[in-house]
Amino acid sequence: MPRMLDVSDDVRAEIGDEEADRLLAGESAPGSYDCTSCRTPGDCEQERTSTVLFIGDETAVLAFAHAGCLPSQVVKVTEEQLQGAVRSINADQAARPEQQRPAPPEQAPEQAVLGVTSGLVLIAGELHPALVVEPTAPIARPGTAGAGDDFLPLLIEQGFMPVTELAATPSVLHGWSVLLAMGQLHAVLQPGTDGGRPVAWWQAHQPLQVTEGWRTAANKHQQVLMFAAPVGSIGRQPREDLLRDALDKAAAGGQLVAAALPLAGT
Repeated sequence: MPRMLDVSDDVRAEIGDEEADRLLAGESAPGSYDCTSCRTPGDCEQERTSTVLFIGDETAVLAFAHAGCLPSQVVKVTEEQLQGAVRSINADQAARPEQQRPAPPEQAPEQAVLGVTSGLVLIAGELHPALVVEPTAPIARPGTAGAGDDFLPLLIEQGFMPVTELAATPSVLHGWSVLLAMGQLHAVLQPGTDGGRPVAWWQAHQPLQVTEGWRTAANKHQQVLMFAAPVGSIGRQPREDLLRDALDKAAAGGQLVAAALPLAGT
């Protein structure tokens, strides 16, 4: 059965015609894979599959996704994010029995993914557009192998401030921004190294839809409030009132940091 693989023009331009043709011929693409978006198994011989090329500062990694989760595309990320993706892919492959590879002496931990939820938050009688960021697993400090969670300390070092209650808007964190284009959320940007161009701290696999109310509030304030909490603090809340309750509890428990990020785009 022919492989149901999609290689976009952008991906082909990056990897070259020869490698793209090898992928389409089934010479270098795995039959089965873990979707880089939803993390569930896929099979490019049985279902439509997208090739997704992640490009960092020095490294590029080709991954695979269900076509229903992601289109074939090139995604530019920071080198640190890409190295994390490499560790995750290697761990997934090592765990697959059909790969017939010896298991590593110590299983790599699950690579954390940043979950981002948009919503309107009422502060001092006014609605503000907000993004709530919560990883799916503890975030270790780069270069360490410990089991601790350094997500909030790392953000505090970047200028985010601890929040104990949502009584006032957090201060603006200059150099960071939220990229909104064509009414959709694309990325959270952080300052580049040595004053270079901003890079994506978080980038949507595909642009996220936001409500008209959220977009209107963002255009009014020209900034977005970003709240971040460790894994398990917020959860995926189906309504904004439940999201606010979860934020209040995280703040009261000392598990929340925040900053106001200028809006980039419209």
